Amino acid sequence: MAKLSHINADGEAQMVDISAKSVSQRIATAAAVLKMAPRTLAMIVDGEIPKGDVFAVARVAGIQAAKRTSDLIPLCHPLALTNIGIEFESRNDDELHILSTASVNGQTGVEMEALTAATVAALTVYDMCKAVQKDIKIADICLLSKSGGKSGVWQAP
Repeated sequence: MAKLSHINADGEAQMVDISAKSVSQRIATAAAVLKMAPRTLAMIVDGEIPKGDVFAVARVAGIQAAKRTSDLIPLCHPLALTNIGIEFESRNDDELHILSTASVNGQTGVEMEALTAATVAALTVYDMCKAVQKDIKIADICLLSKSGGKSGVWQAP
């Protein structure tokens, strides 16, 4: 069985020591999907949600969340992120896809930051739209790709 890097010899949780790792550009992309009624998605796209511009608020929330990932996930290192991008795409009349990309020049990856950004952006879309539709589903939160560091490039199948 592979040794888990977040567990010490006594089986206790620990933060991984990255002090010996070299600095490299690291990029990760993650996604989330919201499934909703076609009318709700149309209201988002047309700017008709009563709380305001859903895309603008969700984008800022995702960026803010990525910057605070180490405050939310106990064993994550605080990172000086160089960029966070959040994109939205409507598909199939009833799905809103969120794509987040995080990058850093650092000693550890940004997968958790990209995942956190996509997730919080999706939660924010839900919050902005819950008065219109309460049964919006958030699904398919996943890492799509990562690059940098010793392990190099990884792409989801």
